[in-house]
Amino acid sequence: MSGEVRLSRRRFLKYAAGAAGGLVIGVGTVGAVDRPPPLGLLGDAWTQVGPYLRIAADGRIFIGVRDPDNGEGTSTSLARIIAEELDADWTRVVVEPLGLGVSMGNGEPKFTYGRQRSGDATSIPAAWADLRQAGALGRWLLLQAAARRLGVPAERLRGENGMVIASDGRRISYADLASTAAGIDAPATAPPLKAPDRYGLVGQPAGDVDARGVVTGTLRYAFDENIGDNVIAVLARCHYPGGALDTADRDAAGKVTGVYAVIDIAPEANQPPGMTAQAPAIAVLARDTWSALRGRAALQATWKPDANPEPAASALEQQAVQAFDDETVVPATVRNDGDIAATRKKAARALEATYFQPWVAHATAETPNCVVRLDPGTSVTVVAATQSPRQVYTVVQRMTGFRPDQIDIQVPRGGGGFGRRLESDYVAEAMAIALAKKPDEIRNRPVKVLWTRDDDLARDYYRPLAVHRLNASLDRKKQIVGWHQRMASPSSLAGRGTPDDRLWQSELVADALPAGLVPNFRSDWYPLSSRLARGEWRGSPHVTPTFASESFIDELAHAVKANPLDFRLALLGDPRQLPYGGRGGPIDTARLANVLKLAAEKLDWSRWLRSENGLGIACAYVFGAYVAHAIEVAPTTDGIDIHRVVCVADVGRAINPLGLEAQLQGATMDALSTALNLAITVKDGKVQQTGFRDYPLAATRPLPYEVETLIVPSTAAPAGASVVAVPSAAPALANAVFRATAVRVRRLPLLRELARLR
Repeated sequence: MSGEVRLSRRRFLKYAAGAAGGLVIGVGTVGAVDRPPPLGLLGDAWTQVGPYLRIAADGRIFIGVRDPDNGEGTSTSLARIIAEELDADWTRVVVEPLGLGVSMGNGEPKFTYGRQRSGDATSIPAAWADLRQAGALGRWLLLQAAARRLGVPAERLRGENGMVIASDGRRISYADLASTAAGIDAPATAPPLKAPDRYGLVGQPAGDVDARGVVTGTLRYAFDENIGDNVIAVLARCHYPGGALDTADRDAAGKVTGVYAVIDIAPEANQPPGMTAQAPAIAVLARDTWSALRGRAALQATWKPDANPEPAASALEQQAVQAFDDETVVPATVRNDGDIAATRKKAARALEATYFQPWVAHATAETPNCVVRLDPGTSVTVVAATQSPRQVYTVVQRMTGFRPDQIDIQVPRGGGGFGRRLESDYVAEAMAIALAKKPDEIRNRPVKVLWTRDDDLARDYYRPLAVHRLNASLDRKKQIVGWHQRMASPSSLAGRGTPDDRLWQSELVADALPAGLVPNFRSDWYPLSSRLARGEWRGSPHVTPTFASESFIDELAHAVKANPLDFRLALLGDPRQLPYGGRGGPIDTARLANVLKLAAEKLDWSRWLRSENGLGIACAYVFGAYVAHAIEVAPTTDGIDIHRVVCVADVGRAINPLGLEAQLQGATMDALSTALNLAITVKDGKVQQTGFRDYPLAATRPLPYEVETLIVPSTAAPAGASVVAVPSAAPALANAVFRATAVRVRRLPLLRELARLR
């Protein structure tokens, strides 16, 4: 077991006076002595408690953010949760990333800050309770200190913008009170949290704390980080999944000016995907990037596949269709309500559709990279953009055998994650090079591993290819009374310790709609075998099933000559709560219906029937959030133009509406770009894509000028936001194209083949 200490029972708040007269507050674990936090956060103030905040003597408030920020906006949102409860002056807040918090307790690692994971819409929900507590404790201590100073009860004082204010108007700054507050005993019970009607930061728009650095180019990303005089390493990796080295000219590579060494790297046996190097490789170590790349080119490495090369996507798609047609193939039944077969026999009408979705890469703006400084037998420092510092720790600890206090995991800002940085293969590569025997001149120098774009596309953890076959039974009232969905895909959980009968969990959500809305409902999953590495991709496991189901609903509405919006609202039915075994349930059908109506209204859906353009709509429930997209497209001689895109989201209480808007817009654009252009293809056993020239992200045209967003005001508990706008965007686009095509040719088109929208 990991030894994680859960906040709800065994976590408590610690605070202490800093040497510089500041107040330090953090969340510690029972029985654990935490590693020293970043010097930039604490200076010389405190070394035993992993803090979330420090109120310095000069009035600045340093807030540590525990979850990685790869563009999700966690640095801003998590800091504002603490600052809100503290009644801090946001203009005096300095936000700094916290590295991994881990210590040893009872022979097992204890993770101070919990999961420390980002990019899967969990940071805000997981932090809502404990980070407010950290801020509330700081405010309580400061009010107690002010009460002693002013000689009035603390109940007659309030905090505001970094000041304690008495009822008679007297004011004292937090900076003047910090050292006194640090000497006050903690309360026996947790201090009360602020009433929502007193919020001054939560719910108000705020720019990203790193925005200026991003737009001016001064922000340091992980790719910019170095440790001392580190050497640069680039790797030539085997192109074939399961393949091996054929030939390589190591001598030629070693003779390139600036090259120090050429080292062979191999994946560790019996390790799950993402926990070791993904492929056999040859690392070229050099004084700079250019020399390393020239050395890699001089290698002229060639590779050979094994006896079972990776098949092309068309072969896997054919296998899926054959499995659907073969009654002797037994799938994993994900959910089974009522009697599908009997319902189909009695149906007034039955319809069927098959959808194909390709392999998709993450293509993060910043390619994988990692810096390692290894002091043999003493300590190791790892600097890497990651979405899972705990997984990085697990890899490093396994490879070095070091104790937690010997391992320093630093997590700078990353240039996009999307699920790719949940894997730690690039960290394992850097560790393997650091541990390898090297020439004396570089033996103890840190190592920096860099990936190029072709490395990134050829050795990603792809979103799996998928094939869906959906059958629906309708009664004489044109209502859906039976729904059978079958999905075939290679599971992203294969090889990761998940039992075979649960491998579907990375591909489907058992209670995802329209489950619970249709009395006779069945969901089956068929495993496909593939050698390509798979992993999470924005919104998994909601993305691919939502595309199929929301596209099929539109085709059903077309078949019965119904308005797609009205058809969906009728399917949702009366407001009610639907049981939901996934994250964020139950599902409130009224909230989903509301975002649908708002999206339709904003796009002027009343034009749906008479418009020459195509209007499409789709919705999804994703990790506790309710999202709908409405899109208008116009067919052109060479494709389509997307005229308007509307995204409406109900994520509960919005911590930072401006940041939420940015997440919705970015996720929508990414989903549209993926639907229009992107597919990873395999030929002769290897991935064909090597750069943006053959994996083209969408340009200005045909994407819209803007994504019009609407955030539903809510007092419900906050949900995450980084991925929630992905699942419904592509089907809304496909449905708009479907409508535009149907209007112009006046027949049911073979959509999804139009532009292979997926």
